[in-house]
Amino acid sequence: MNRTIAPLHLALAAFVLIVLAWSGFAPYDRATWWMEVAPALVALPLMAATYRSYRMTDLLYALIAVHCVILMVGGAYTYARVPLGFDLQHWFGLSRNPYDKIGHFAQGFVPAMVAREILLRGAYLKRGKMLAFIVICIVMAISASYELIEWGAALAMGQGADEFLGTQGDPWDTQSDMFMALLGGMAALLTLTRLHDRQLARR
Repeated sequence: MNRTIAPLHLALAAFVLIVLAWSGFAPYDRATWWMEVAPALVALPLMAATYRSYRMTDLLYALIAVHCVILMVGGAYTYARVPLGFDLQHWFGLSRNPYDKIGHFAQGFVPAMVAREILLRGAYLKRGKMLAFIVICIVMAISASYELIEWGAALAMGQGADEFLGTQGDPWDTQSDMFMALLGGMAALLTLTRLHDRQLARR
């Protein structure tokens, strides 16, 4: 068993921790920050604890790092106030800040590859159409679960959950969030399957 920490993984971890510190220093709303970065705060210790026993591919670590950064930036500003989102809104003539949609696209893109790696390494499924179908089903289950969490937060916090929900007045926000996750999962499988297979073969 390789007990050394790969330089790439160490660099990714350091970068994510730096962004986490910046994000949590003075967020727009502290309660929203906790809710937005909670997935990263759960995933990072879990990956550290299982690093030697269940080391993942470089691709997966890189994708998870990017996803963590998206969450942390959203937590710092709240999704509806991320400056990059306002730039995109201006450039493309959009009616709202789209950073939330970027987050939900990543919510499909990254978990799709995580699910694919777990299913293949555990020999639960073989490569093929059924694997892709199950991966997309997992992506949609994760997306739906997150929307249920948002619903629960809205019921528990009332107007205080507005920053977390980030609906920006869109009555179809929940449906469009899930659609973006679906697009993200499909995009991941279409663009990264061959690279992922090559990295899995080298394990």
